[in-house]
Amino acid sequence: MATISARLSDSEKEALDEVAVLLDEDRSTTIRKALSEGLTNLRVHVAIERYQSGEISVKQAAEIADVSLGKWLSIARENNLTSQLSPEELESDVEAARDL
Repeated sequence: MATISARLSDSEKEALDEVAVLLDEDRSTTIRKALSEGLTNLRVHVAIERYQSGEISVKQAAEIADVSLGKWLSIARENNLTSQLSPEELESDVEAARDL
């Protein structure tokens, strides 16, 4: 396991310690959980932005978010995303879904 270090403000350290107490965990475990959940949320956020702008396809959005195509479609529905893709791109996404 790799070791990293980070500088936190006093308020961030206090918040971290409060959450660690709430979870009944040590600080390192809480940091690993927060980082994992935060990275997951960031991946989804980037996928949402790029998909909504029309930069990427459904399949690419699922890959960026690191979720299944079905899960991505659920995320897209929850966020009221509309397709910005051409008919050809949509057909490609349908073919990708069929391959599942």
